[in-house]
Amino acid sequence: MTDGSPGTARRSIAPPSVLGDPARLRALADTGLDAAPDEAFDRFARLVSDLLDVPVALVSLVSADRQFFPGAVGLPEPWSERRQTPLSHSFCQHVVDIEVPMVLPDARLYPRVRDNLAIDDLGVVAYAGMPLTDLSGRVLGSLCAIDNKPRAWTAAQLRTLADLAAACSSELRLRIALDGAQEARRRVVQAHERLELLAGVSETLAGTLDVGTALRRLAATMVPLLADWCLLTLIGPNGLPREVVSVHRDPARAADVDRFGELLRTGLSPESSIRAVLRTGQPRLGSMASLADVTRGTTDPEMASIASRLGIASYLSVPVRGVGGTVLGAITLVNGGQRQQFDDRDLLTAVDIGRRAGQAVGNSSMYGEQRHVAEVLQHSMLPRLPVVAELELAARYQPAADRVEVGGDWYDAFVQPDGDVIAAIGDVAGHDIEAAATMGQLRNLVRGNAFGRPDAVGSLLSNLDGAIRGLQLPIAATATLVRICPQRAGVHEMTWSNAGHPPALVVRLGGAVEVLQGTPEPLLGLARPSPRSSHSTSLATGDTLLLYTDGLIERRDRSIDEGLAELAGRLTGTDTLPLDDLCDLLLASIQHREDDTALLAVRAR
Repeated sequence: MTDGSPGTARRSIAPPSVLGDPARLRALADTGLDAAPDEAFDRFARLVSDLLDVPVALVSLVSADRQFFPGAVGLPEPWSERRQTPLSHSFCQHVVDIEVPMVLPDARLYPRVRDNLAIDDLGVVAYAGMPLTDLSGRVLGSLCAIDNKPRAWTAAQLRTLADLAAACSSELRLRIALDGAQEARRRVVQAHERLELLAGVSETLAGTLDVGTALRRLAATMVPLLADWCLLTLIGPNGLPREVVSVHRDPARAADVDRFGELLRTGLSPESSIRAVLRTGQPRLGSMASLADVTRGTTDPEMASIASRLGIASYLSVPVRGVGGTVLGAITLVNGGQRQQFDDRDLLTAVDIGRRAGQAVGNSSMYGEQRHVAEVLQHSMLPRLPVVAELELAARYQPAADRVEVGGDWYDAFVQPDGDVIAAIGDVAGHDIEAAATMGQLRNLVRGNAFGRPDAVGSLLSNLDGAIRGLQLPIAATATLVRICPQRAGVHEMTWSNAGHPPALVVRLGGAVEVLQGTPEPLLGLARPSPRSSHSTSLATGDTLLLYTDGLIERRDRSIDEGLAELAGRLTGTDTLPLDDLCDLLLASIQHREDDTALLAVRAR
């Protein structure tokens, strides 16, 4: 940076080190945004421009080497088309660096930015930028207002900009959740399959003394579901491997992997990761690995040669623990270069498998403390709503006031093969990680039970009851299930069934509100079977269906009926309100957030 005196040449300034923070960059990548217009963020930029009366407004996200604008108004060419600039033209990088708002009436007077090329090339003189953050508080960029002349920013303008930045941050957090939802759901399904299979193996082997059979079945279960190849090692009294079972996904590699396992019993060096796990009982993760790791960890050169043929690009190794935490052995999973690298989530899953393997090998209790993948379920809480020409959908989820984690409230919507739309909302008792895990199980059951089936929604809920009881799942929950048959023109047929959930509401075109009451029916998951009924109505163009959880209407100082009546009154006359605005209005009306709240709104077009 120059001293600002006339004639002083500008020189390159190193970007702030915080820009390269890996956790921040991962969160930025998880937004799925880039140097391309995005309607939601363009809307934020327009609001800033209109409300603050500035010629330029940006939603600016800052990477390690550039800033890009998913939302922008008023940029001059060529920047308007490019939707990005190098850091040499970035004021917003400093908002990321200082993690607080940066307000400059005249940027030319401030040493931090007076030599920034944005002043000449983009006409930035007055600047006000508010941090945009993820759920962990990491600053991803800035919502900024820019003027091409000096400007004294008023307190009211800065409050407005801060409020818009908070809303824009919420949208970024939603994008992070939505962008990862599909991957999270895939991982959840895989993890449940893995744990279910391992639990089945443990049950089959309860009481058996055939440890070799236990090891072979466990190894065969993990490949190829979890890894390309694996080594399951048990130690002897001297703490060294005495028995090794090895499996590769490719049957043609069976001889190689068997030979590797044979050599492993005597060929591990003191630097071996497996020996470290056996010695310390602590898991090891090599998200990036190579033959050099094998060479360093073995004393027999043949092992590196075999590993080259088997393939190694990442690995993890976890202890097999018996009663009291005693280390009985280790599970080592290896992936080749064609498969995704292992990460912390895989490590958590493998640690749980090691515990279960220890129970089977030790012939002890079948089931210990459950290690659900609830953290993944939390991030998959918000599904991506389907796009249906005849319907508009919007949804919101808001945790209780003093919590950020997901509880048991959930919603879902998906399109059937015949074009029908299934919408659902529910509430599992509790607000902790276990409730979130149970919620994930229930939502997956709803999808699996309903997808591709033409049954009435009452029958679908009855089948769901049966599945919960048959699988012995500890689920007690309320839910509403809706089927909508979209029509290209005219009236959409709608059926619903309610299992102890607050009644759905329909805001008719014209503003009237209809409460979809039916005969009260019990919660899901009760011990005795209970028949479920289906009810019918219709949605004409402009009608809005509202599904919600009790956090929207329940308060300690009033009854549910009073809360429902208040909600119906609040909805009266909102038929012309844009759907997203309607959802935001309803959430904003909650004065004391005592419970999580989920909303799903569907408007007929």
